[in-house]
Amino acid sequence: MLKKILAITLLCCASSAHASLINFTGDIAFHNDVIEINFSVAEDTENVRVWTDSHLAGENFDPITALWDGAGNLLDQNDDDDTINPDTQSFYDSGFILPFLAAGDYIFTVATFNNFAVGDMLSDGFIFDTQESIPLSEWCQPSNDCNEGTFWSVWLDGITVANAPDQVAVPAPASALLLLTSGILLLRRRS
Repeated sequence: MLKKILAITLLCCASSAHASLINFTGDIAFHNDVIEINFSVAEDTENVRVWTDSHLAGENFDPITALWDGAGNLLDQNDDDDTINPDTQSFYDSGFILPFLAAGDYIFTVATFNNFAVGDMLSDGFIFDTQESIPLSEWCQPSNDCNEGTFWSVWLDGITVANAPDQVAVPAPASALLLLTSGILLLRRRS
C-alpha cells in the first residue's frame, strides 16, 4: 500500500519542475538600491512573464527592470511596459514577456528610474552606483513627483523556482511533495 501511495505521489508531482507563478514584495530604501531576483527554468519554456505591479499610478517609485542570464550578461532592459498584466499594472510599471526562454538561471533586477545598467554585465553596475544614497522619502524622481513610496512587487510567471533578497519561493507542487513525503514517513513509522 505504501509503495502505491508513493508511486502515485511521484507521478502527480512529476510536473513540479513545470512553470509556477511567484510573487515577491519588499521595500527599497535608497534611490540607488537595486533589487536582484534570481530565478530558473528547468526546461526550455515558452511565454515566461516577469513584471512589476507596484507603481500604483504614482503611489510608489517608478521602477525600471533588466533581465540578465545566470552569468550576469545583460539580455534586455525595460523602462515602462504596463501591458504584461494590465489588470494590476499602472503606466510606469515595467517587465518582459519572453516568448521563449532556454533552460537555465536568470536574474531580474528592479531599480528606480533612471538608474539604468551601465554596461553589458551586471558586474558593471548601474548609473547611480557612484552617487551618495538618498532615501526615497527625500528623493524626487525625474519621471514622477517627490517623496514616493518605497514598496516594490515583482511577479514571475512560467518559471521553476526563484529567490529574492531574504525571500525564497518554492512552487506549491514541490512543497506539497515535501509535506506528503513527511506524512508517508510518519505513517510508515507508526506501522
